[in-house]
Amino acid sequence: MSDEPGTPDTPAGSTGGEPNGPRPEPLRFFGTSWVNHDDGYAARRAGVAVGSLAAAVVACLVLRFAYQGLQIADTGAFVTVLVVAMFAICSALAFRNTWDGFGRRPDADRQASLRGLLAIGFVGSLLAYFFRSLTEAPGEKLHRVEYETARSQYESRWARRTGNPSKKRRKK
Repeated sequence: MSDEPGTPDTPAGSTGGEPNGPRPEPLRFFGTSWVNHDDGYAARRAGVAVGSLAAAVVACLVLRFAYQGLQIADTGAFVTVLVVAMFAICSALAFRNTWDGFGRRPDADRQASLRGLLAIGFVGSLLAYFFRSLTEAPGEKLHRVEYETARSQYESRWARRTGNPSKKRRKK
């Protein structure tokens, strides 16, 4: 401890006993259990799969009630077809956008411009989350590649810095 009460010796961001270096980024619902597949990783994956599928089923029921509301209102075939096509197309685009987001970092400006479309196609996003959670934690592959790259860069930086540089032999 330092002279200040409550101030630890270790600098901010370090944990003292753990090795230094890059830390894995936590994933939603998984934390950092995706790194070593520990702390109930398999149960979490199963829970995420069941939860996202259940949410998609409930969302489809809500959309069915909306469709029945259109039929009761007798809006006509054109409006009904238009609404059904809108939800189908937006869901397909949301699925594709969410699926691609698991493999690469999404562009913030593009995400902002697609916000309304993704809100309408929320069923597609839920289904993408379900299908990805059958094989891995959604986003795990991207985070693993980034973490392993950062880890190897960190290790190569520290491997070069061995010994006292002032005691290096000079070439004559």
